[in-house]
Amino acid sequence: MKKSQSEGDESVSELIDARIEELGDWRGEMLSRLRALIKQADPEVVEEWKWGGPVWSHDGLISTGETYKKAVKMTFAKGASLEDPSGLFNSSLEGNVRRAIDFHEGDKLDEAALKALSRAAVAFNKS
Repeated sequence: MKKSQSEGDESVSELIDARIEELGDWRGEMLSRLRALIKQADPEVVEEWKWGGPVWSHDGLISTGETYKKAVKMTFAKGASLEDPSGLFNSSLEGNVRRAIDFHEGDKLDEAALKALSRAAVAFNKS
């Protein structure tokens, strides 16, 4: 497997699907929902597989989807530069560049705010 693959490769989508299925619990469900929201927010988003997990890009990196034992982490590459009026960012707050959202089992997902944040990331990349 190549270190980086983009959506032109059918296998990228398959790798992400396999990760979701492999998790087989709330984490897979959450990753699947996050993926769907990113695609709804930006139909032109490019899915990639880097650093052992899904990555979403559009004119540059938007975010990654990392899974851990007790959390699903969505890291926004340039999150420190984005407005976060809904206060979604709850992790990696001390950095100068990235910001992340840690989702835990049972967390309610603010879909509208997450889509807005994803769109803001794309707009920032285009600027």
